[in-house]
Amino acid sequence: MPKSVFRFLSRQPDAVELENEKYLLRLPRYQDFNQWHRLRAESRKFLEPWEPTWRRDELTEGAYRARVIRGKQEYASGQAIPLFIFLKENRTLVGGITIGYIRRGAAQSCMIGYWMGERHAGQGHMYAALQLVIPYIFSGLELHRIEAACIPDNARSMRLLEKAGFQREGYLRGYLKINGQWHDHVMFSRLATDTG
Repeated sequence: MPKSVFRFLSRQPDAVELENEKYLLRLPRYQDFNQWHRLRAESRKFLEPWEPTWRRDELTEGAYRARVIRGKQEYASGQAIPLFIFLKENRTLVGGITIGYIRRGAAQSCMIGYWMGERHAGQGHMYAALQLVIPYIFSGLELHRIEAACIPDNARSMRLLEKAGFQREGYLRGYLKINGQWHDHVMFSRLATDTG
């Protein structure tokens, strides 16, 4: 019998914390605003080509607070788990990864999306974060399938997913509205039964 949302909720602690000796992944908090604001503001040109259009108030404290509240609600309802990625040694925020569109029933699947601050990109942080998130999705959440979609021009992201054991599945036309335009995406997936 498929697991219900209620079983998912009953198994969830008040907060998710995934960590190893170098990294800490946890839900965003109000007190993270200054670090988040600084990192997102300085990385804006780097991030905008790969994200939905930034709203005029995107970097305000009010918008951030609303984001934290929405993240807590989505987590409590079993829909999504937004996580910030910190370097454990000095609690520096380097990026974020979201386990989203969690589907139970026959699907038992989710999608992941991620972002990295420009000055931290290309240093292996997101690959390390995936090494914490993937086992949590399969063992902790007991899901069967993880999906991720990339704009075909985002070679760096596609290499990351392939290195993390995802397989290319197909091409999705006009899949997501990114930076004000509908973009085709390449779909990747990893199954609980995959190795590597």
